[in-house]
Amino acid sequence: MADQRTDTDWVAIERSAEFQDLTRSKRSFVVPATIFFMVWYFGFIALCGYAPDFMGREFLTDGLTVGYVLALTQFVMSWALAGWYVRRANRVWDPLATAVRDSVDGRAAGEPAPATSRFRRDEVATTEHEEEVPQR
Repeated sequence: MADQRTDTDWVAIERSAEFQDLTRSKRSFVVPATIFFMVWYFGFIALCGYAPDFMGREFLTDGLTVGYVLALTQFVMSWALAGWYVRRANRVWDPLATAVRDSVDGRAAGEPAPATSRFRRDEVATTEHEEEVPQR
C-alpha cells in the first residue's frame, strides 16, 4: 500500500494552473456529452409517449419500426460516448494528470522527485509574482 502524505496542501494543488487546466478540459467534454446524451435519451422517451404513430412506422423491413431503431441507437450511443471518453482520457487527460502529479512532486516530467515541493504545508513557496508565501 502506498504511503499517504498528510503534509500536502490540497487547496494549493486545486488552485494550481495544471489542475485548473485538467478540470477545465474534463468539464468541457463531460458537460456537453452528458447534455447531448440526456437530450437523446429523453427525446426517445418523449417520442414514445407523444408520437406513438411515428414510432410504430415500419422502417427498412417488415417488423422493424422507427421505435426499435431509435431504442437500439441508445446502446450504440452509450458505447460510442464511452469509447470517446476513454480515448480522450488516454490522449488528453492522462498527460494533464501527469503534469499535476509532477507539479505536486516538484519536478519536470521524467525527472526524479526532489526533497521539497511547492505543495508542502510546512515549507515556504516562492512564486514569480510574490515573495515568500507560507503554505498552509
